[in-house]
Amino acid sequence: MNQAKSLRIALAGNPNSGKTTLFNAITGARHHVGNWPGVTVEKKEGTTSLNGVVIDVVDLPGTYSLTAYSIEEIVARRFIVHDKPDVVVHVIDASNLERNLFLTTQLLQLGSKVVLALNMSDALEQTGASIDAHKLGSLLGAPAVFTVGHKGAGIADLLETVVEVAEGKHPMVRQVRIPYGHEIESHLDPLTERAEALDLFEIPHPPRWVTIKALENDQELIDEVSESGESGVRFLEEIKETRDHLYSLYGEEPETVFTERLYGFVAGILKEVYTEPPLDRISRSDQIDSVLTHKIFGLPVFFLMVWGVFQLTFAVGAAPMDWIDAFVAWIAGFASANMDDGLFKSLIVDGIISGVGSVMIFLPNIFILFMCISFLEDSGYMARAAFLTDRVMHLLGLHGKAFIPMLMGFGCNAPAIMATRTLESERDRILSILINPLMSCSARLPVYVLITGAFFAPEQAGTVIFSIYLLGLVLAIAMGRLFSKTVLPGKAAPFVMELPPYRLPTGRGLLIHTWDRGKIFIRKMGGVILVGSIVIWTLSTFPQEVELSKDYDAEIARVQEQLDVDTSQQGANGTLDQKIADLEIAKESERVEKSYIGRIGKVLEPVFRPLEFDWRSAVGLLTGFVAKEIVVSTMGVLYQVGPEEDEESEGLIEALRNSDMTPLTSYAFMAFVLIYTPCLGTIAVIRRETNSLKWTAFSVGYAVLLAWIVAFAIVRVGSLIGLG
Repeated sequence: MNQAKSLRIALAGNPNSGKTTLFNAITGARHHVGNWPGVTVEKKEGTTSLNGVVIDVVDLPGTYSLTAYSIEEIVARRFIVHDKPDVVVHVIDASNLERNLFLTTQLLQLGSKVVLALNMSDALEQTGASIDAHKLGSLLGAPAVFTVGHKGAGIADLLETVVEVAEGKHPMVRQVRIPYGHEIESHLDPLTERAEALDLFEIPHPPRWVTIKALENDQELIDEVSESGESGVRFLEEIKETRDHLYSLYGEEPETVFTERLYGFVAGILKEVYTEPPLDRISRSDQIDSVLTHKIFGLPVFFLMVWGVFQLTFAVGAAPMDWIDAFVAWIAGFASANMDDGLFKSLIVDGIISGVGSVMIFLPNIFILFMCISFLEDSGYMARAAFLTDRVMHLLGLHGKAFIPMLMGFGCNAPAIMATRTLESERDRILSILINPLMSCSARLPVYVLITGAFFAPEQAGTVIFSIYLLGLVLAIAMGRLFSKTVLPGKAAPFVMELPPYRLPTGRGLLIHTWDRGKIFIRKMGGVILVGSIVIWTLSTFPQEVELSKDYDAEIARVQEQLDVDTSQQGANGTLDQKIADLEIAKESERVEKSYIGRIGKVLEPVFRPLEFDWRSAVGLLTGFVAKEIVVSTMGVLYQVGPEEDEESEGLIEALRNSDMTPLTSYAFMAFVLIYTPCLGTIAVIRRETNSLKWTAFSVGYAVLLAWIVAFAIVRVGSLIGLG
């Protein structure tokens, strides 16, 4: 057989098996992310090469089995059955062999060429246990290779084995028939012959697998067979008779009996290849968990850790923020000095540079936050957070598993809402979707950093931002409790939370995960934020001819004439210069107020007047419906109303300080941004995931109302206790 020039392999595995880390180690930066056709499940594809062979790698969704229950299971199974990759690499958590081998048995039943990647083998060694990889591969007919994904160990051996298996050169590969016992086999054999003779499918399925899945009442397969004609109907009739017979024999549904037999097969394998660790050996994960998941100290440690993340985000991000701010100011000054006066110059300087630049300076904070979240996820701590909050989540009719999508909401609400598909109950999914937008996504962070930078001392900033995130969490619990007692009554479905072993994330892995998330924010700057800035500039620039309350130009000319005549009156404080600057600011402020955007703001202002928000704040909140970052770019356009900035100008932060905002109203504004309706992209995801306009409208409506009530309460209560 000639050496293949290209191969296509699939990575399959349980959640928390290190599959994504191994995928990153194999492909490096040579991968892209999208969605599987027709579903919102994330699809990752990448490439690598070995000795001239190009290997295309597809990272399948994490799943515990290939039954047709969840979207992830269906996607993984369809790809293996219909797309037929050359090799399926089953990524196994070596320290949890029994649980992982159940999926291996299902892959083998599909007739796939399988290579076992015994991943996180370093964690296995630390427990004192061991696996005979050669014997495991011999028994299953699928070679096994030890790997440590986060260190890149074993990758070369794994790829060499994959190529050998794909080319039919590996001596260990063989088709293993998993036995189900004499009684079941006596029915499987004749039914398998009928399935083979029927030729039911355009793409041939393994007949024995077809029979087993039909006997397990696998609905996806049943539907496929039903559509194959009269012969398929007769086959299903025989399947039903056999199912009834097996139920009468065992007193349980065949799918339960089949699952028990598979686990029995796995148990036999384990006795041959697995050596237990010493009884007195306590794993490092158990030692860490004795503190981090402690009944009393666990939650305080969790909140302290989250507080530390926001302190770090603000403190470390301060210096690069200043660098980017200075760079944006230099670009604005360069463009202003080298362009002729006119609308085009105003568009570039006051629209695009002010709008996009006002968001760009927060890139360091965004990337630092994403890196911290990636560290917590890759280390295994996120699963502990869900475990810790299980009791709290039960207060609102959910369980700890629902907290994972909520934590993901700190990054972006859209994928977090998609992650609710892992919840088995539709009621749990909808309840989680309704409260998820209260988790403050990274798009809101630039607003918080801007406002806290303007109205709070640097040493207070991290705590203020942490309090906003904590407010979202408290409101999520409160609204979840309310909804679970009213619109969505019921109890949460039971679950068991898996706690993966702790591991130290690698720098490379953190950089990949951080970049994958952060580049979305960068794309927004060149897309929706750029477009939004141009729209806001247009609405704030036109109409150009507006009637002002007085002749500012004449007053400026008189002061300038006085300054030219008697230069000694400039004084040490530049009194006349300041008067000219004040007149120019007043002129531009009134002109913008009477522009189209100002008129829109004036229409909205009565709604927000009880919250003590002015028309500019109202416009910022309105544009935030599209994307929360546009709130900042809107302010960047609306508040840059003075003369062209010089090198000593502090820009937007100084403009905010000179506005009517106070620390109290600015905090209420941040609370409103936190609570009110998420961006259009997230609303579209809510519509798709709930498949209901009713729930989508309810989600948007209650969020806007709640935001107004909370902001009003903050302003009024704060004023009463003297914080105004």
